[in-house]
Amino acid sequence: MLKEKIKTDLITAMKEQRQWELETLRLLTAAIERKEMEKAGTVLNDEQIVDLVFSEIKKRKEAIEFYVKGGRQELADKEQAELSVLQRYLPEQISDEALKKIVADAVKATAATTAKDFGKVMAAVMPKVKGQADGQRVSALVKELLNKLVPGS
Repeated sequence: MLKEKIKTDLITAMKEQRQWELETLRLLTAAIERKEMEKAGTVLNDEQIVDLVFSEIKKRKEAIEFYVKGGRQELADKEQAELSVLQRYLPEQISDEALKKIVADAVKATAATTAKDFGKVMAAVMPKVKGQADGQRVSALVKELLNKLVPGS
């Protein structure tokens, strides 16, 4: 179970005095516990934990962008270090080729012909790649494929 792996890694980081990793895993563990308390003491399954990890990764990516724009590289580096720790708890990411095939199949299945069909295609693709591809990556690919169908749109 993913929750157990995170706790084991936290203990290892503590023993080996890897501060960045320890702090990040403490924050992740706290987020998991907070989410479990919100759900009236329900224990999160691996899929829910992966969703939570994706959420934490998204926060880090946004913070990195914010810090870089603000000229705070040391804070951006800290967020990047946390990001690299969190990414270990995601399932293996789907390859670009496999993702392109899934998106192309979804375009055919939804009979998408214009950029207005973006939502339909995304709705068809996301459940198939849940946990294996970032939403921004999927979105960019869907837009690219739909724009190829109707150049200039």
